[in-house]
Amino acid sequence: MKNITILGSTGSIGEQTLDIIRNNKDRFKVRAVAANTNAKRTEEQIREFEPELAVLYDGDAAASLRESIKDTSCRVLSGMDGLKEAVHLEKTDIVVGAMVGMIGIEPTIEAIKAGCDIALANKETLVCAGHIIMDLAKENKVKIIPVDSEHSAIYQSLRGGQDGELEKILLTASGGPFFGKSRQELEKITVKEALKHPNWDMGVKVTIDSASLVNKGLEVMEAHWLFDVDIDDIEVVVHPQSIIHSMVQFKDGAVIAQLGLPDMHLPIQYALTEPSRIELPGKRLDFFELGKLTFFKPDTETFKGLALAMKAAKKGGLVPTVFNAANEIAVRAFAEEKTGFLQIPELIEDAMENVKVPSGTGIDDIMDARDAVSLYLKGKIS
Repeated sequence: MKNITILGSTGSIGEQTLDIIRNNKDRFKVRAVAANTNAKRTEEQIREFEPELAVLYDGDAAASLRESIKDTSCRVLSGMDGLKEAVHLEKTDIVVGAMVGMIGIEPTIEAIKAGCDIALANKETLVCAGHIIMDLAKENKVKIIPVDSEHSAIYQSLRGGQDGELEKILLTASGGPFFGKSRQELEKITVKEALKHPNWDMGVKVTIDSASLVNKGLEVMEAHWLFDVDIDDIEVVVHPQSIIHSMVQFKDGAVIAQLGLPDMHLPIQYALTEPSRIELPGKRLDFFELGKLTFFKPDTETFKGLALAMKAAKKGGLVPTVFNAANEIAVRAFAEEKTGFLQIPELIEDAMENVKVPSGTGIDDIMDARDAVSLYLKGKIS
């Protein structure tokens, strides 16, 4: 029996994690759930899974939840202090980091200090604080197990080789809903169109990031930290079918890939059970039905977000934090129809060129850089 805390339990990854736990109640026990504001859905989760602690980041939402579940034994907390307490619960084995954005950094650090393994879906944590997270994980002998389908595929494929044998990572990208479109065609893209991903069912931010290819840039930075690979040894390959989730190339030229239907249940379940595999109900891959797989180079002229991410990754320091913080603000503005789709990379580039950040790279410096980006872009978005 593994005890699990889920940060981001009402989001796409959190809900699918609970699907897996629901089907394997003899293997997993939910110790705590945490979300942002969704009190109604969190109450439903509490009544079904009976965690001992629930956290809603928003204080008013937490107060509402506390009142609605007063007939249960579940405690309700709020804010960052609540998230930190959730990951410090005794006997917690795995923390699923599924919160979106930089809010996931501090709870992840606390979970590592508490000795919990991390099933990581929050890529921003490594983009901004990978230098802190990976060293801390080694120090505390904690595993960082990737949940993103691409990084899970790399993690699984690397089992086919030994340390020091990797030559290159081939990170696949679906291309999103606008694959093949020109910049002129993207000028009038609506939020509704950006949220129609051809293969995956994800939350608003990740779906928009996928449409702009910023998500793939974030994943390049995440892979750099997870697998200790130089940025130049990570190649993005557009694969519209999303069947090959990523590949690794070894020194002898051999390429090993992980294939499967586009379904996040598989990488989530593997993160909870690795190195073992257990049964997962669902449709299986049919190669005769599939017919063919295709591959293309990414268009970084049209989708500048990916090129900017690579630039930020190579500069290092707090530049990836500026990139990430600017993207979070730009995506929120686009989702609220305050700016256009093509303005997302423009705002990121503007911040990268003009925001002055601290010289250090500690947690306080990261948060100060985030705040500096927010202050700078505030006047750029109506």
